[in-house]
Amino acid sequence: MPDLLPILTSLAWPIALAVAWLAGEFGQRWTGLPRISFYGLVGFALGASQIGVLPAPDAGPVALLADVAFGLILFELGYRINLRWLRVNPWVGVAGLAEALLTFAAVYLVALAFGSPQLIALMMAALSMGTSPATIVRVINEQRSSGQVTERVLHLTAQNCVLAVFAFNAIIGFWIFRTFDALGEALWQSTVGLAGSLLIGAVFGLVVPALLRTIHNPRQDATVAFALATVLLVAICDAGTLSPYIAALSFGLTARHRRVAFSKAQRNFGPLGELLTVLLFLYAASTLDWRQIATGSALAVIVVLVRQIAKTAGVMAFAHLSGVSWRKGALTGLGLAPLSVFVILLIEHARHAGVHVVEELRAMAAVTMLLEVFGPVIIQRALVWARESSTEAPEQNHAA
Repeated sequence: MPDLLPILTSLAWPIALAVAWLAGEFGQRWTGLPRISFYGLVGFALGASQIGVLPAPDAGPVALLADVAFGLILFELGYRINLRWLRVNPWVGVAGLAEALLTFAAVYLVALAFGSPQLIALMMAALSMGTSPATIVRVINEQRSSGQVTERVLHLTAQNCVLAVFAFNAIIGFWIFRTFDALGEALWQSTVGLAGSLLIGAVFGLVVPALLRTIHNPRQDATVAFALATVLLVAICDAGTLSPYIAALSFGLTARHRRVAFSKAQRNFGPLGELLTVLLFLYAASTLDWRQIATGSALAVIVVLVRQIAKTAGVMAFAHLSGVSWRKGALTGLGLAPLSVFVILLIEHARHAGVHVVEELRAMAAVTMLLEVFGPVIIQRALVWARESSTEAPEQNHAA
């Protein structure tokens, strides 16, 4: 009789995917809450540190597939960013910069007050600047929402991603220089790697639309071509220690401005994109450890509250200057709550790159778990209160 353990081990991820998908479908039907909240709960419950159905996270094929899934989402986010709108209304960008810097300062001071080392406090502050594009794009697509709040949340999420990745890598570069006196590696982590990621993403954004025009059928083939190009881009960045997230965002942003249509019917990249989204949230939550969550729970609650207040205040301060009411400014700030997947994958990348100090950042585990579950609910409620979701009356005047 064959040994059942290897067979069950090989089936762990397919079974977990099926369970997570079912939990999302039934959970959404019974509660009306976003499906991804249930994907995260299943991933956490089945993780190696909890029930133990899923293996411990490593840099294997599942991690690469999670990166591909995140890359597809970041491409779509970049594709929906309208730089012309930001040039016409620069106060939106100013509001994003203000809320990010205010968040950094607030979380840094809170972490120091709880006795965190200065370097760890800086890393926590940098990570807290970000907003999870995976959650934002998924919930917006699921709600089929459009309007001023929706567009501002998308644009500020993209800006937050760039700022958070840059700040986090700069702090890691400083740590490498201070610990190993390795100036070259420190510069690579802080500047060269990010610049290279932006460049390679922009090159893909120029080449792929040109290729689609060459085959004379861009509307039919665009979705497959963009998906294949994103997979290749993520693999190249993974092999070359570049940032696949910045590269995918740059790819989408450049491709949008090359005027190649990306059909609305193919948002989420169709059924394959939906499947990879389930895997992404399942994998991200499975990396969390309940013991670290319990240890950091007090700090996590304060960080979540302070971060949300800072983001909401930063956006509200420039609401009128950017052309919306304070109410819509507050709802936009509220919509920036999701954080989990973005932080988890950044920490995992740093750990796989050999930056061992990130182990101390597991204090962020409780923050990410809280926002893994509640982040999607918060953005969903913000869109409903703004009357921009498909279940509410559509917004009459929305950003171009």
